[in-house]
Amino acid sequence: MAARYQVTCINKGPTHHDPHTRIQAIGGVHNGQHWKLTEAQAIAQIESRTYEFYVSVKGHTVDVIVAIHLGRKYLKTRADDYSPDNLLSLPECP
Repeated sequence: MAARYQVTCINKGPTHHDPHTRIQAIGGVHNGQHWKLTEAQAIAQIESRTYEFYVSVKGHTVDVIVAIHLGRKYLKTRADDYSPDNLLSLPECP
């Protein structure tokens, strides 16, 4: 069974709130330890089923999954009909 980590922050550039800018990294705290993975590292962990990631915003919990757009993999949350986008609503990681 994959370890499950809550994503509490993201890095995007150059503009954090532009929905068309790719997420560069995700991060959080697990067992008191800060962690941060690049998008490529997080995708590899999800695909190998080593780790699962989720986002919890305003009491809404949803899984982070790998999707493909124009042949390139990226991170997003499973569709849950909740707005705003769960990942994009997270603060910037330090």
